[in-house]
Amino acid sequence: MLGIPLATLSVLWAGAFLGALAAGGAGFAFALAASAIWLHALDPIQTTALIVACGSILHLTLVWPIRRSIDGVRLAPFLVGALVGVPLGVLVLTAVNPAPLKLALGLGMAAYALYALLAPRLPVIVAGGRWANAGIGFVGGILGGLGGYSGVVPTIWTQLRGWPKEVARGVYQPFILFAHVVTLAAVGVVGIDGRSWQLIILALPPLAIGAVLGLQIYGRLNEKAFKQMLSLMILISGLALVF
Repeated sequence: MLGIPLATLSVLWAGAFLGALAAGGAGFAFALAASAIWLHALDPIQTTALIVACGSILHLTLVWPIRRSIDGVRLAPFLVGALVGVPLGVLVLTAVNPAPLKLALGLGMAAYALYALLAPRLPVIVAGGRWANAGIGFVGGILGGLGGYSGVVPTIWTQLRGWPKEVARGVYQPFILFAHVVTLAAVGVVGIDGRSWQLIILALPPLAIGAVLGLQIYGRLNEKAFKQMLSLMILISGLALVF
């Protein structure tokens, strides 16, 4: 198909479906789930371009059902931080080997997720206000530019803020969409060629199927089950980055 080997297509479709399933159910982890599979057949810059392009399309459709949960005042500091952080992440991606950073990120995610799953109650952080939220957006932006992992830190932060699932998803899901669009603009010149566009188009059908199934899962989760699912997905995503 378009000169793309069947083995590459299989990896592409598997990553798109599983990533969209994760994003539809939890609102994040598309990049982590997809890249864990895509990196077996695609180079890092091409994978990042594919993640941010497919992720932008995916999160654009997923944001619409939760639009009433989006608070622009609450979201704005995160977006400002991302606007500064994303270009730095892209610079790191193109200038140095990102593998050690991804290993550190994976270990940190796994450690946090184990704590979140085993602790009877997570601490609630109320200090810092908008400046802290902007700092989290900045770190998320760097990780977004590095490999499309913009949602990891904001998702963990919303848990530590103690926000309910609608409020949390109303922050980190549009944040991920914004970071993907900014990353796409920054990495497009070097990362999106004719082959990348072919892969993006071919990924759309499994992307749609995974998103629909994921949204059905999300609608059936209560508050406790949603937080447990988030922690479990953070753990799995962290281990995927490590191994």
